[in-house]
Amino acid sequence: MPDLLLELFSEEIPARMQTQAAADLRRLVTDALVARGLLYEGAASFATPRRLALHIAGLPARQPDTREEKKGPRVGAPEAAVQGFLKSAGLASLDQATIQKDAKKGEFYVAVIERPGAATIDLLAEIIPAVIKSFPWPKSMRWGEASIRPDALRWVRPLHSILATFGPETEATEVVRFSVDGIESGSTTFGHRFMAPAKIEVRRFDDYVPALERAYVVLDAARRRDIILHDAKNLAMAQGLELVEDAGLLEEVGGLVEWPVALMGSFNEAFLSIPPEVIRATIRVNQKCFVLKRHDGTLSNRFILVANIEASDHGKTIIGGNQRVIAARLSDAKFFYETDLKTKLEDRLPKLDKIVFHEKLGTQGERVQRIAALAKELAPLVGADEGMAERAANLAKADLVTEMVGEFPELQGLMGRYYATAQGEYLSVAAACEEHYKPQGPSDRVPSDPVSIAVALADKIDTLVGFWAIDEKPTGSKDPYALRRAALGVIRLILENGLRLKLVSDAFLLPFIFVHRDNARHAIRPTFESLADAQRLLNDDEVLFDAWEKYGSEMRSPISKEELLAKTSQLFDLLSFFIDRLKVYLRDRGARYDLIDAALGATSAAEGTPQIQDDLVMITTKVEALSKFLDTDDGKNLLAGYRRAVNILKIEEKKDGAGAYDDHHAPNLRIEPQEHKLAAAIARAREETAEKLHKEDFEGAMHGLAKLREPVDAFFDHVTVNADNKDLRLNRLRLLNELRVVMLGVADFGKVAGDGGVA
Repeated sequence: MPDLLLELFSEEIPARMQTQAAADLRRLVTDALVARGLLYEGAASFATPRRLALHIAGLPARQPDTREEKKGPRVGAPEAAVQGFLKSAGLASLDQATIQKDAKKGEFYVAVIERPGAATIDLLAEIIPAVIKSFPWPKSMRWGEASIRPDALRWVRPLHSILATFGPETEATEVVRFSVDGIESGSTTFGHRFMAPAKIEVRRFDDYVPALERAYVVLDAARRRDIILHDAKNLAMAQGLELVEDAGLLEEVGGLVEWPVALMGSFNEAFLSIPPEVIRATIRVNQKCFVLKRHDGTLSNRFILVANIEASDHGKTIIGGNQRVIAARLSDAKFFYETDLKTKLEDRLPKLDKIVFHEKLGTQGERVQRIAALAKELAPLVGADEGMAERAANLAKADLVTEMVGEFPELQGLMGRYYATAQGEYLSVAAACEEHYKPQGPSDRVPSDPVSIAVALADKIDTLVGFWAIDEKPTGSKDPYALRRAALGVIRLILENGLRLKLVSDAFLLPFIFVHRDNARHAIRPTFESLADAQRLLNDDEVLFDAWEKYGSEMRSPISKEELLAKTSQLFDLLSFFIDRLKVYLRDRGARYDLIDAALGATSAAEGTPQIQDDLVMITTKVEALSKFLDTDDGKNLLAGYRRAVNILKIEEKKDGAGAYDDHHAPNLRIEPQEHKLAAAIARAREETAEKLHKEDFEGAMHGLAKLREPVDAFFDHVTVNADNKDLRLNRLRLLNELRVVMLGVADFGKVAGDGGVA
């Protein structure tokens, strides 16, 4: 079957755009082919700095024929309807239509439209120009005399030639003939800009790849990266060194060259006095070069550069040029570093008062004050020294106004650690200056030093609370302030350090009401000490009034009852956001989503209301215990019994009304032995699970529920719930409701997935 070879040859394509552009070319062309009924065996796209290429294998020579029946008006319909039908169907008269009968609608006209498939090469001549003209470059340009026309072709850089051939592997191929903005398609391409600039005649993909290779062009980006990595490692090994691998830089450099040639350069060893991360950033950012290290892990004064040419002097001139630029850049970096060391971090803090963090949340200086106060409060909860946590938080953002971070923003935090260490701060304080940004993603390291944990939590909590307070929450598609990442960071800091912290009652979100109103921690302990207190404030006007009267006067500016209520409502909204992020975190680690919902859905046995939980470690432990329990036979069978009981209750509640069975059952109305056994088992389970839950022994609570399995099975095997006697029926339904309440006190088993599950 025929293949398509397409190449779009242009000036330099930015490395950052190449991968996406190759994928877009493949997607746009193949989608257009499939839409026309042309299926294929395989497609692959490629990108180099000067070309996009596409190979589609196994295309049919022609589009399949189509046959369509178009239903028209009824026989005897008005002439206007008939003429409209003929025009839309492309018929000259009704003689070309057929008449079909319908039992309900009678006789009506039908046009049978048969269209022969077009030649694939002709369709390609339509598809490819359309793709080129509408190609989704992030940035594009017009050029030449045609650029004055608004409809002129736009491309990332000037497009010079188009290679497009189509045909079988073993026979002569044809050029797919078309023109785009004066550029005619053909069967020629070009090799390396300097080493083989002449035209190359190409017919098919199997000729194309080796022809480019002979012309010093490696088409496949993955192969270019492999060459760079292999040659760089060999050069390093020859000098007794190791390559500091950098996947992002490798990807970028692979997009800068068509014929990669690895070379080694060096710089003055005096520059090794600069922090190694600074050297690496300088060489990486400015010259796109790789750094090398010794076997002991220390940085070497050599680097690897990747040229795009095999120079006649074996690269001496190229190496010399790179060495001069790197020396100049490292000299600047050394100057920045030494200049920064002359000023203490705390002396830089006034500059933070001039940097706006967000127009509604104040300056970086005000934010530092909030973080420091919160870090001090969190310190004893995570085992950190209060003074050190407050000191670290005060210094953590100071490096933002240093010369080095101004030049290399990606070094923020890291430079803070270097400068804090140099000025004699405690190691934990210095470490927190760097680590308070962590973790920044699911694979980033989680700090374990208590001071770092306190500051990292305070930093992320302040961010979340602040943007929630000004109603800048993430949407389904947008999260400009990375609030999901911040919430995940809090979750990982708590869970992976095993911290028993509660998001609300342990002062995590307590600053919500006060901090972002007065830009100060004027009252760290505001209106409630627990979730239950906060709930009562939301639901009870009298509690709200008491809280407002007690704490409103402590604010620098008075707070209204309405504002107090709104802020508390926002608090619960943010807590819900945390729980959603926790679900994602646990699900990514293999936990069943339904079990997370079940563990969170437990109700208060006393009030029958949902238990709002903010202890992340407790929730996680409960999910694990629930998972183990439901993997046992007792768990599976008890779940089946629970579902049966709840289904009966739901059906009967539709007749008797919600809450009809909330009263305790009457012991004197138990007449079957199985009723007595179930009632006794429920009483034992109620007592045992309450005790175990109080001790947070969730496996023990599940074990207590497991003892219900046998009496529940026996009850359903021998007792008729809907007895003819109304009193017996009501009593048995109340007994089943007690079973439901006891089990819901541990977890909402109705949220466990499976056939027959309870919604």
